[in-house]
Amino acid sequence: MPPVAEQYIRRKNRVKRFLNFFHSSSGGGRCYTENAMGHRLSKIYTRTGDDGSTGLADGGRVDKDDPRVEAMGCVDELNSAIGLLASALAGRAGGDGDAVAAVRDALCAVQHCLFELGGELALPGGARVAAADVAALEQALDRLNAGLAPLREFILPGGVYEAALAHLARAVCRRAERRLHTCGKTFTLNPASAQYLNRLSDFLFVAARALNRGGGGGDILWQNRTGRR
Repeated sequence: MPPVAEQYIRRKNRVKRFLNFFHSSSGGGRCYTENAMGHRLSKIYTRTGDDGSTGLADGGRVDKDDPRVEAMGCVDELNSAIGLLASALAGRAGGDGDAVAAVRDALCAVQHCLFELGGELALPGGARVAAADVAALEQALDRLNAGLAPLREFILPGGVYEAALAHLARAVCRRAERRLHTCGKTFTLNPASAQYLNRLSDFLFVAARALNRGGGGGDILWQNRTGRR
């Protein structure tokens, strides 16, 4: 078999194993460590991207600034921002109806789903995010929002440290959604993926409010210094 064909098959099987693992393990809201995964990758660098190109899961290669790769990078950045928030919440005690635990548990499932979304972008034609994922996120959002007072003013991103991280992740999520929309101009997207990112930014906004309330503070209201509306 030609070396190029062998490389394609190895890469396709590797991605399939990754996606199958995360697809089967994302249920139940459990997070998995490296020990649970076993050894999936034995070589980290390949030098194949030194020319400014990168490989997709179907074996094709595109420029590193290709809209699809840009969207993948934004989703990866979003997942990293959410991981930072989850790490900060791991050391914080619950309170106020245990909003901290509710956010922390939801974020674990979110990270798995974002990995699925990245898999979709890496494998053209794939569809890993489902309508059920969107519905689950909406339910988590509604539960958090039920304990919050109606919002009548714009709020500033900030407050307690964890809430500020949630706002930062929300801003990154909005950018990922925009990049996904750009990709949709050149190829067909999974509608559930775009819906998921849209709901996720809403969830992170509500999570920030809940974390501020749970931290003994509240929303930081925008002050209209000009008196204009």
